[in-house]
Amino acid sequence: MRTPVPEVLLRSLSKSFTGTRGDRHTVLHDVGFTVADGEFAAILGPSGCGKSTTLRIVAGLDRADSGELLIGGRDVSNVPSAERGLGMVFQNYALFPHLSVAENITFGLKVRRVGKAERNERLLEAARQLQLEPYLNRKPGQLSGGQRQRVALGRALVGGSRLILMDEPLSNLDARLRADMRTEIRELQQRLGLTVLYVTHDQVEAMTMADKVIVMREGFVDQISAPENLYAQPANAHVARFIGAPPMSVIEVRRDRDALLIGEDVRIPADALLSRYGHDLPENLLLGIRPEDLVPGTAASADAFTLPGALERQELLGADRLATYGVGGQRLRVRVRAAHAVPAQSVLSASLEHVHLFAAEDSVRIPEATRPILAQAS
Repeated sequence: MRTPVPEVLLRSLSKSFTGTRGDRHTVLHDVGFTVADGEFAAILGPSGCGKSTTLRIVAGLDRADSGELLIGGRDVSNVPSAERGLGMVFQNYALFPHLSVAENITFGLKVRRVGKAERNERLLEAARQLQLEPYLNRKPGQLSGGQRQRVALGRALVGGSRLILMDEPLSNLDARLRADMRTEIRELQQRLGLTVLYVTHDQVEAMTMADKVIVMREGFVDQISAPENLYAQPANAHVARFIGAPPMSVIEVRRDRDALLIGEDVRIPADALLSRYGHDLPENLLLGIRPEDLVPGTAASADAFTLPGALERQELLGADRLATYGVGGQRLRVRVRAAHAVPAQSVLSASLEHVHLFAAEDSVRIPEATRPILAQAS
């Protein structure tokens, strides 16, 4: 029976750096989340959002200015990285080119003066788990990108760590190999019961691998949720625009009693839609619809939300076609099967449950009065 991995808890972490001119630049604002035993948690966000800094603080490579970091209920803020009981896998693999695969995997054990017999035992077990037995005598330069990534993972595992931190581990691989490695890493994590905190800018990696996704933007946590909830109920317009391939189209609208105004000329009856949210809506709103939820040409249903659109361009995406329609000076994208004709002028429609409203002032999602909010992860 494996030793349980302590829960990782970040509470109100903040971090600033001093710029070249002596000014302080805050990169983390009150960041907090948990990673449970055996959970695969992904920190997702664009470059510069603070995700790698967060990981480095957990790893012990940086220190937070304030807040708490606990592993198994123990504050590890002052505990050296080597004593935190975790393994790390980096974007550039950090392999020694002059050492063999076996020597790279066991390097940390040798530094810690683990006996040769035990080193070999751990090496063979890691190599078996990662299907690296045929490559143990090769140098990193003789391996493919995916094989080098497995060596880096083997080095993290061989120390007995059940908590693994990964910082953009697939970004140096080509698209096909990334897809294969996503499957490999997830299967390995589930088979070994590892706890993983994984940093990525690639939403496909986060959405396909993680049990829980922490979306970050400009040093803040925007949303913490299961992947399906991120897609179905984004916490704000920023998450809505970030999640999805292609992401949700979000346009500015104004409420005028039982209608919505788009730009200066388009007025759309919206009594059925607005009644789903109650009557205390702000005047200025953001309206979001995913491209796959819009239907051109005919109403999606008798009570569908409809609006007029003029085709601006279209792109062929293999089996699908992505059309961009102008609506009141703004743009909505529609995803249809490639075989379907895309009309130049069209009524675009969506079922009411696929229309999202956000407050324009702060971009926060407005919950429907008629739909329960899905539970958020912590």
